This record gives sequence, structure tokens and C-alpha cells, in this order.
Amino acid sequence: MRAGRWARNSSAASSTACAAPARPGREGRARGSPLIRHRSNRTTHIFPAERDRARDFGFERKGSGGRLTVGLLGGSFNPAHDGHRYISEQALKRLRLDQVWWLVSPQNPLKAREGMASHAERMASARSVARHPRIRVSDIESRIGLSHTADVLVRLRERYPRIRFVWLMGADNLATIHRWKHWHKIFTAIPIAVFARPSYDSRALAGLAATRFSAARLAERKAASLAYREPPAWVFLAIRRHPASATAIRAREGFSGS
Repeated sequence: MRAGRWARNSSAASSTACAAPARPGREGRARGSPLIRHRSNRTTHIFPAERDRARDFGFERKGSGGRLTVGLLGGSFNPAHDGHRYISEQALKRLRLDQVWWLVSPQNPLKAREGMASHAERMASARSVARHPRIRVSDIESRIGLSHTADVLVRLRERYPRIRFVWLMGADNLATIHRWKHWHKIFTAIPIAVFARPSYDSRALAGLAATRFSAARLAERKAASLAYREPPAWVFLAIRRHPASATAIRAREGFSGS
């Protein structure tokens, strides 16, 4: 079944970032020096190499003096649903992030291929649901040939050294993250925000990962500073629960790429 059944019209902004406009006299600029844009009373620096790398991965680097903060929401998105967008909007608001990137996995190593829609269909589903100018959808994992989160984070930090990343996940993932490859490296790579999920919270907060990194947990009132904390650092956000579930959608509507 094609993804178009679930797709809704979406703004191009959900998957395309703002490109830097052309500037006269660019040829005379020293190689590697920053482009400078004057916007009202603020000067923004855009480094060409960083901008070009961002374009390679489906993003345009939106400069803000090297202080861009980005939440990373990874998953199968099989299919994407309003719960993904709700968590993303909460992350933008509560963590005061500039953007959220949805990293659509080609194949989650811990999930069966059976019942999994094609990567292209899941990308289309994500784009149709995102519908937010500060939420970007990416196939970066497919492009770089990596599927384990710990490995993907290393590559992202190498390619975007001036961006402050925050890993976003639900309490259901916190409860099982100890099964992920090199899971402890995720905690020591970038800050993590965990969002409440129905029936998972107690088990997640009493689980192996939360216990091992209990000293690195921030009070919820300090969530806005998370992106600027040195890892390990994580926060649990007791947001209003959202009922959407990819499992329920597949059972009800048959989203499987058939």
C-alpha cells in the first residue's frame, strides 16, 4: 500500500532549510573565511564548508554565530504520526531549540523487516506529518550507511562541530536503550531529553540507563539549558501524554508498504 494514503499536503519548509542568498564579490573572499549576513542589528556568520556539508546531507546550514541548537529524533517512522510532531514541538519549546531533525532509519537493527514499509515510503510519511518550518526530515543514515545511533552521532558531530545537538527520545526508548549498541556512548556523546510516554515512565526511570546516569539527570526546570550542558546530561520531561502509536496505526490502516 502506498504512503500517499497517509500523506497530507505539507509545506516545503518541513524538509528544506533556508539557503543563503548569493552575494556579490564572493569570488574575492578568502577560501574558508565566513560569509557575513547583516540582519537588522545582528551579524550572522555562515561558514562555507559547514554550509556545503549540510547541503550534502539534505540540510542548509542556518548560521547563528555557531550556536545553532538541534534536537535529533531518530526512528523508523513506520509510519510517522502526530505524536512525533508533538514531541518535536515540545522539544522546540521546552528545550528552546532552533530546529529538530527527524532521522528516518533505513532499518532499525532491533526491529524486524517484516511489516516495515520501504524507506522511501517512510520518508514520504515523515514529510507529510512534519508540517513545521523548524522540523527537518532527513535520510542521513541511509546516505552515510550507518544505522546504530552511537555511530550516527559520532559522524554528525564530526560534520557539524559548531552545532549543539540534543538526542530526543520517549520513555519507552529509555527503558530499552541498554539493548542498543554502545548505548552508554550515546549518553556521553550529546545531552539527552526523554519525553513521558503512557505506561513506560516508571519502568524507564527505574531502568539500567536511568540508574547508571542518575547523577547526570537535570531538574526539569533546567531543561532550557540542556543543549549547552556537557554530556552526560539528561532530563525527563513530564509532558502531556499523546495517544498516537505507530503500532496502532499499522494495525488499523495497514501501513506496511504493500
